[in-house]
Order: sequence, then C-alpha cells, then structure tokens
Amino acid sequence: MSEMKDMIMEVVERMLKENVDKDLVDTVEQGDWAPALWELFEENGMTVVAVTEENGGAGGDIEDLLNIVRLTGKYAAPIPFIETTFANYLLEYLNLQILEGLATYRLSTNQVFTLENGTLTGEAHHIPWARHVKHLVTLAYSSEGTHLVEIDLSQADIKQGTNLAGEPRDTVTFQHALVSQTSSVLSPDEIHKLTTLCTAFQLALMTGAIDKINDLTIQFTKEREQFGRPIHRFQLVQQHIVHLAGETAIALAAFNNVTEALLTNNENSEVAYARIRFEEIIQAVTTISHQVHAAIGTTHEHSLHQFTRRLWAWRDEGVNSSYWTNIVALQLMENSEDSLWAYLTTSNSSSPLLKVEG
Repeated sequence: MSEMKDMIMEVVERMLKENVDKDLVDTVEQGDWAPALWELFEENGMTVVAVTEENGGAGGDIEDLLNIVRLTGKYAAPIPFIETTFANYLLEYLNLQILEGLATYRLSTNQVFTLENGTLTGEAHHIPWARHVKHLVTLAYSSEGTHLVEIDLSQADIKQGTNLAGEPRDTVTFQHALVSQTSSVLSPDEIHKLTTLCTAFQLALMTGAIDKINDLTIQFTKEREQFGRPIHRFQLVQQHIVHLAGETAIALAAFNNVTEALLTNNENSEVAYARIRFEEIIQAVTTISHQVHAAIGTTHEHSLHQFTRRLWAWRDEGVNSSYWTNIVALQLMENSEDSLWAYLTTSNSSSPLLKVEG
C-alpha cells in the first residue's frame, strides 16, 4: 500500500463532492463533459498518480490509482479518467512512452485492427470517449502476432454513439493510419495480464457505483415517510437494506482483495472470481434499490438511475464475466483430478491457463 493513499483519497473525494452534482452528470447525456473537473484533477496530479517519477509521475502504485477510479465511479464523474490513466498504465507497463492529453483504450481479442507496415486498418465499436480524446491505445494484429499500439485519433473517422447511461461510446474507423507507437509481439501471458488489469479497472469503477447506490438508498429510507414514519422502520424495507448492505460489503471486499493481489503480483484467479460474483451483486443492488425507491428512482429528477444505468452498461462492456467463466471452467477441468484441492487452496501460483485468450 502506498503511504500516500489516505491523503490521495481525501483530496479526490473532496474534489468530487464539491464539483460533481446531478446536473453535471447529466451533461454527458447532452453530448458534453466536464473539462473543468479534468483540469482540477490534472492540477492536483491525480492523472499521473501511478506513473513513475522517471516519467514525470507521482510514483504511486496500482492501489492508489484503482481507488481513485473507484471514487470516480462513486460520483459518476463525467471525465475520461479511467480511459486516460489506464491507457498510460498499459503503455508504461510495456515500456512505451506515456501520453500527454486525453486518451482512451480498447482491449479485445477480436481482431478488428490489422497492423501492416506501421499503419492501422479496421473498425471498432463502443470506444469510450473517442470524440473527446486525442489518443487510442489498442491491440492490433500483424503477420507476426499481437501488438499494443498507440495512434492519434485525428486520423480516424468517428461515428458518435452512447451506452445505456448516455456515456460516449463511439465507432472508430482507420484506413492505413500511421501508428505512433508499437510494442513488440505480445506473448499469451502478457495479453492475459493486460486483460486482468483491464478487468480490475472495471471492477473499481463498478464498486464505486455500488457504494453510491447503497448510500442513496439508505438516505432515501430515512427521508421518505409512509403512515407517519420513515420507511426504514418497516420490517420489509429493513430486510431490503440488510441485503443491499451485504452485497455492497461483498463488492468492497472483492475489490480490496483484487488490489491486494495485484500489488503482490499474485492475482491467480482473484480477478476472475470477483468479476463473476459482480454479476450477482449488480443484479441484487440495482433490483433492491429500485424496489425501495419505487417509481421515483426512475425519474429524471432523481439521481439513482444515473448509477444503476451505469452499472448495467459497464457490466456488458469490455472483458465481461463470460470470458472469466470460461477461464475458470478450463482451470478447474485441468485440475479436476487429484490436484483439484491443491489448486483451489493455493495462494501463490499464477494461473495455469494464461495461454487462453477467450
């Protein structure tokens, strides 16, 4: 754990609490974003927290960065923070040059981009924030194998789109566009590692939204009255709140386990199991919160739907639970005989299925 963590979290939460409200979040659905908030993050050094000091960063660790991502999810911050910071994290991880300015990324084993003679061709859908950022970091496929490349989006044809929450998810097309940076050929182990990191960032974002939904629901039950008393005093509502609190606690515990595993380079299947369990958590949290809020939670005036819609959208984006279910199933099949118990109880071995690309 970084010694800076508590201070960083305090600063970030204060910035978000003071500058992000429902109206600002709504600007995303109007095709806008919050550049002033991004500038505030930049001024306070939050965009380079996990970048090494040699590259001009603060030298923090992945736990610091993931916890900032968690807070941006908790406040639905309308900025491409996770996209820019993760793009730079990938580049630095593979010893490439980090970027100045806004960026986004796409990691998928679907071979939509081909790399030939230093140029990129292909079309990809649902690229986060593409219309607002300058750089794209993505996987590309050449005759030699898979590479991570960075390319300037000014060379792309961008067709605007959105996800369920109204966040920018654009279609990006390149025709023999010149790439700015290219990694060496990635091994299956490296591809799996990048996928694991990508899922960890998704989990951080979703954990923040789950935490916020829990807070909003508890607050609502204290303020809303029926038959002359707050609804949190009714037994059925109390049962809902207990269930919601339990699922929120599981999400936070899973997130903390993932960050600890990544810090020690000992993730094994921690990320996979967390991502699979989040499917149940998201279903329970969104269902309970909307049951408790009733119709008001779906109205434009209330903020609950801003977070439940994001959870539903994020759940289906990127590397989802289907990929990780396949990974876990294959692992268990390989260890289904005498070695199964040893495999299930080990805590210091890397995944035996890093060769699986999904």
